[in-house]
Amino acid sequence: MRILTLNIRSLMLVATIAMSFTACKTQKEATTAVEPSESIDVVVEGPAELEKGEYRASNTRTFDLIHTSLDVRFNWEKQQLMGKAELTLRPYFYATDKLTLDAKGFDLRAVSLRKNGQLQALKYTYDKEKIYITLDKEYTRNESVQIWVDYVAKPEELDAQGSAAIMDAKGLYFINPLGEDKDKPKQIWTQGETESSSCWFPTIDSPNENMTQEIKITVDSRYVTLSNGLLISSKPNGDGTRTDYWKQSKPHAPYLAMMAIGEFAVVKDKWKGIDVDYYVEPAFEPYAKDIFGETPNMLEFYSNVLNYPYAWEKYSQVVVRDYVSGAMENTTATIHGEFLHRTDRELLDGDNERIIAHELFHHWFGDLVTCESWSNLPLNESFATYGEYLWLEHRHGRDEADKHGNEQMRQYIASLAQTGHKDMIRFYYEDKEDMFDAHSYNKGGRILHMLRKTIGDSAFFKGLNLYLKENKFQAVEMHQLRLAMEEITGMDLNWFFNQWFYAKGHPELNIEHQYDAANNKYLVTITQNQNLAEFPLYRIPMDVDVYFGGAVNRYRIELTEKEQTFEFDVLGQPEWVNVDAENMLLGTKDEDLTAAEYVFMLKNAPLYLDKAEAFKGLKSTADQGAIDVMVSMLDDDYWATRKMAISTLKGKAVSDTLSLKNKLKAIAQKDPKSSVRAEAIDFLASQFADDESVRAAIEGAMKDRSYMVLGSTLKAIAQYDEDRALSIAKETEKDASGSLVSSIASLYSKKGGADQLQFFLNNIDKISDPNDKYVYVQIFGKYLMNQDLSTQKKGLPMLKDLALNEGAWWMRLSAIQVLNGLRQVAETSQTEEATTMLAEISTIMAEVRASETNEMIKGMLGE
Repeated sequence: MRILTLNIRSLMLVATIAMSFTACKTQKEATTAVEPSESIDVVVEGPAELEKGEYRASNTRTFDLIHTSLDVRFNWEKQQLMGKAELTLRPYFYATDKLTLDAKGFDLRAVSLRKNGQLQALKYTYDKEKIYITLDKEYTRNESVQIWVDYVAKPEELDAQGSAAIMDAKGLYFINPLGEDKDKPKQIWTQGETESSSCWFPTIDSPNENMTQEIKITVDSRYVTLSNGLLISSKPNGDGTRTDYWKQSKPHAPYLAMMAIGEFAVVKDKWKGIDVDYYVEPAFEPYAKDIFGETPNMLEFYSNVLNYPYAWEKYSQVVVRDYVSGAMENTTATIHGEFLHRTDRELLDGDNERIIAHELFHHWFGDLVTCESWSNLPLNESFATYGEYLWLEHRHGRDEADKHGNEQMRQYIASLAQTGHKDMIRFYYEDKEDMFDAHSYNKGGRILHMLRKTIGDSAFFKGLNLYLKENKFQAVEMHQLRLAMEEITGMDLNWFFNQWFYAKGHPELNIEHQYDAANNKYLVTITQNQNLAEFPLYRIPMDVDVYFGGAVNRYRIELTEKEQTFEFDVLGQPEWVNVDAENMLLGTKDEDLTAAEYVFMLKNAPLYLDKAEAFKGLKSTADQGAIDVMVSMLDDDYWATRKMAISTLKGKAVSDTLSLKNKLKAIAQKDPKSSVRAEAIDFLASQFADDESVRAAIEGAMKDRSYMVLGSTLKAIAQYDEDRALSIAKETEKDASGSLVSSIASLYSKKGGADQLQFFLNNIDKISDPNDKYVYVQIFGKYLMNQDLSTQKKGLPMLKDLALNEGAWWMRLSAIQVLNGLRQVAETSQTEEATTMLAEISTIMAEVRASETNEMIKGMLGE
């Protein structure tokens, strides 16, 4: 499953993230003389306190599910699946005559045993969740049984709750089933994780089961189908329908079974003779390889870096409408949400490579080797999240990967305001869906990065290879990863896994520097300030780089104490001592660096994250030398450094204003990264808007193909000529996309009239990213507040739809906030129109109150 869509931006929109670091008195002090060599192993902390609640054991395996054969067709009008399932199973160990299958909300027509080619009716009871079957005799583990079930699946009648990562749990979804929405295609697709495959076929719906499968799908001939494995045959039935037969010969967990049906265009690609296909809506067929074209390279890279070739028969990806998650790693057939649909022009401002990489990496970690229980979900999601880092590092360089990894860590830390600290391997949780959080994804990815940096690249990737080979097509727990790493390294790694995977929290470090000139010593004192009553005292091996006289010496230190001082022999005062030189630490650092050290970092740091830290440290500086160094960063090789240089320089007194102005004009026109060009335009408009040559450069940027640049350009023009900006907005709104839509909306919220309402209504469905949509709805609210009651009332249907039907809870909250604002406006008016609007808003809010499931929103709504 892709990274959580609730990122740091949306978290900040709905909650205040307050973080404090309290300095504790020293309990124990250790001074360590550091030599340029490895440190010895030291302490192992005690176990973390268990969270209260029911212990979540792995599912007890009474039967082994071997194979599933399905034959399905659909009733679009009723949103039902008519299915026939044949399951091959055998007792796992103990002999038994009882079998329990998961089957949610079915109408059962028959449950039979296939024996000697004949169907024999079986006795069973059914509680709409499980089928309890009495077999014809007691079977041993050496005997198999074939169970045949004739059923109707009715997902629309299920009351199923999802999670932050998976917003619904009905398993089977009919999109626009009656074709009433002319702007939306008719589709059917499935979502099995966590345990929703049993909403559309009977199974043992547990991640520690593995089955091969075959599915016959009968559809109208105009539809394209996709499922796991290979398309064996496609046969017309003579009645306007066609039956496609899909078969997967290698086993996987039931939650990874999938179907997708729709009028897709299929764009073909290849990797080493394996079909690599992209299923998209016909309008995006010309851009399919722009969107997915790196997939063969990803297959090659992951196969090589793991020394384990892609194990499956094919790899397909399909983009569907109204998806309940970001993406899903169904074996050989990944589903993506519609946000992946982008034109080549939209892709200029950013692609979704990391999501494509995430889901593909799951085909090793999650599909090939699967977590045995949801408590062990990090074995799936932490690896897929780290797969993003690995791909970015390979394809775009270390800086790009580090930037992404750091952002993921910040998202994890921000999420703590809502979730609190959790164990990574969590045997106590309220609901399995709770596991899909920033711990399992973001934090886990960073832990794997620390493991790599702790044991080294060679050992790390050899350990992953051993883990995959020993556990292929099986379900595992976290200890199996530890054992593989220990087998390769010869080390006892319990200390690492205990403090990171079997405990909660992260280190909060205070780092102090001192130069002892008399003794030619440099002292680094590190204090662990996390609450040791709740979190571990961490053992952290890390690298320290000492910069002096044009040379850099690296030392490995190992932090094991509450407070620990490390001594380095030096020839003179270093220009900079870089603690955690690899920037691998998962946690927070408070460090006492000087302005001179920050300037040296900007000039000499090899990694982007160090330069980013230096920019932050120099944010308030007025020192001309420091500012000159910032200006020099406008020529840095890495785009994010250039962008940060531009944003940090805003408002600073630059020694050569003309040179800076010309440099920024050149960046606005020629920088290869659209976000850097957009940042330069923002700077020029804020600092030099009265300059005619700058205005000409800004106006010239309206020819840029990037929507992001056009959005910044429109905002820039509005700063000195709002009427012209409004005119441009009206000219460009029809073909607007991405950031340009937001810029036009923002302008209309201030200067637009009733005529601009249709723009807001037309563009809401074009915004697929829920975080961007949240901002858009808030802008829409500002627009409505500046309109008359008649226009406000026309905006209510859109707000109602968002408040009732949006999958992301923060999106529903956004609409509710706007509705509350409109209600307050109407309450101040005494007109009949205001009374009518108040009544309509009250009706909407009553419907929202009755349907809302999020506890926080329910609390805000009250009774």
